Amino acid sequence: MRIWGLLLFILILLLFKVYLIRGVSQASDSRALVWTYGIVSLGSLILGFLTFRMAFNSGQINMSLWQNIITAFMVSVIVCEFILAVFFLADDVLWLFQALAQKTGLLESGTAAGRRRWIKAIGLGITTLPFAAYLYGITKGKYDYKVFNKTLIFPDLPAAFDGFRIAQFSDFHAGSFDQAEAVKIGLQKLQAQNADLILFTGDLVNDDADEVLPYKNFLKDLQAPFGKYAVLGNHDYPRSAEQNGAESPKVQKIKQHHQEAGFRLLNNENVEIRKANDSIRLIGVENWGTRFVKHGDLNKATTGCPDEAFSVLLSHDPSHWEEEALKFPKKFHLTLAGHTHGLQMGIELPQFKWSPIKYVYPRWAGLYQEKEQYLYVNRGFGFIGFAGRVGIRPEITVFTLKKG
Repeated sequence: MRIWGLLLFILILLLFKVYLIRGVSQASDSRALVWTYGIVSLGSLILGFLTFRMAFNSGQINMSLWQNIITAFMVSVIVCEFILAVFFLADDVLWLFQALAQKTGLLESGTAAGRRRWIKAIGLGITTLPFAAYLYGITKGKYDYKVFNKTLIFPDLPAAFDGFRIAQFSDFHAGSFDQAEAVKIGLQKLQAQNADLILFTGDLVNDDADEVLPYKNFLKDLQAPFGKYAVLGNHDYPRSAEQNGAESPKVQKIKQHHQEAGFRLLNNENVEIRKANDSIRLIGVENWGTRFVKHGDLNKATTGCPDEAFSVLLSHDPSHWEEEALKFPKKFHLTLAGHTHGLQMGIELPQFKWSPIKYVYPRWAGLYQEKEQYLYVNRGFGFIGFAGRVGIRPEITVFTLKKG
C-alpha cells in the first residue's frame, strides 16, 4: 500500500510538471527556453529524489554540501513552480471563460490566444525573482547570520542588572550542517557580541546525539561572564514517545555533550544569577509543545524560586508560553523560545513579516507581549529539512535589559 501511495504521488508530480512545461511553451517561442526549463524541472526532481534516497538508505547523519544543495534545489524548483502554476492556472481559467463566451456569442473570437500568451509570460518572468532568492538561500543564505538587538524595559528589574546583555541562539541542528567553517564563523559572530550571559533554547541535533561532535569545540569556545545555559528541544529526545525524556540514552548523551561544551543544562530547574547585591532567576524546562513531547514541568522548574523574583524562562516551543506559562501563578518576565525556524522561508520587511508557519504557530518569530510578560521566538541558528534559508535569516539575538 505504501509503495502505491508513493507511485501515485510521483505520477501526480510528473503530470504537474508536464502541465507547466506545456505552459512555458505557450508563453515563449524559444524552444531552447522550453527545453532548458524541462531539463531543470524534471532533472532536479530525479536527482533530488535519488540523492535523498541514497542518503536515507545509507543511514547518513550528515549530508554533504552537494547532497544538501541538490535536494534543496529540488525543493526550490517545486516551490517556485507552485507560484508559476498560479499564473498558468488563472490564465487557463480565463481562457475557458473566454472560450465559453465565444461559443455563446458574448465575445468576439480572436482575443483569447494573445491574452494567454501575455499572462503566462508575466508569470514566467515574476517567478524568476523567488527562484533567484532560493538559489541564494540554499548556497549562502543558510549561513548569513543576522544579529537582532532588542532593548527591553522592565520597571521591576533589579538595579544591578540595568544594561545586562543576554545573547540567545536556538535550533542548532548539527546534523544538517555541511560547512563547518561557516558554522564556526557564525558562533564567532555570537561571541563578538560580548554578552553577559549566553542562552541556548534547544534542538542541539536532528536525530543522533553525536551529530554535534564536529562542532562541540566551537560551542566550547563561547564564553560569557555569567555563564552559558541551555534547555532541550523536541529533536533532542528519541523519536519513541514511550521513552522518558530525561532518562533515555540519547538525552544522557546530549547532557554529556552540553556539559563538555561548557553549558549547564536546565532540566525543569532554576538557577540564581547574581550581580552585586541583586539577582535574577533563570528557569529552564524540558520540551513542552502542543505537537511534540511534553516533558516540561513549570511546578518543578520553579521550586525554590521566589514569586517576586525577576525571571527569564527558557522553553523551546513557543506554544508552551500560550498554553501554560501565561496562566502560571509565577510571572515570567521574559520567555525565550525557538522551534519554528520561521519555516526558513518567508518575507521580512521593516513593517511586515510573513511566513506560512504563522498558520501553525501564531507567535512564530520575534517579540510578543501580553501585559507585562514578553515572549521572544528566535528564528534559529541552523536548518533542517530544507537545506536553506529564504527571506528568514539564521538568527543571533542580543537582549539589553533596562530598568524603566
